[in-house]
Amino acid sequence: MSIDRSFVEKNRASTERIRRFGVLSDAELQTQVGEHWTAAIALAHLAFWDRRVMQVLDLTERNGSLTVPQIDVVTNDLSLPLWAAIPPREAARLALEEAEALDARLQAYPAGLLERVYVYNARWVERFRHRNEHLDEVVAAVGRKI
Repeated sequence: MSIDRSFVEKNRASTERIRRFGVLSDAELQTQVGEHWTAAIALAHLAFWDRRVMQVLDLTERNGSLTVPQIDVVTNDLSLPLWAAIPPREAARLALEEAEALDARLQAYPAGLLERVYVYNARWVERFRHRNEHLDEVVAAVGRKI
């Protein structure tokens, strides 16, 4: 199986979207996005899940086979107070830093191992899908184009 490498540019585009969120004011980063989240929490969430994918890539490369430590979706609920405690600008910085690091890692990742990760969970390779979902929610909540 050969993976469509268009994910590289799409991931890069979603990372550039995160970079543009740096123009948001502190008040805008505190804008409610849904019932429990703010824009800053959405960015912290993205940083967390990009780090989670990086961990899978690290372990898979080290072990030479797909290695996926189990994590439960309840992690979002458990992490909410921690993400809320992160200063908004720091959440934006973390989201961008993690996205940039993961994009570079995915682009250079060994093809055979990348295929295994992709087959297991395509969204771990196509990070733009997860990122853009939340970035679209933030843009809608803030009420201006970013």
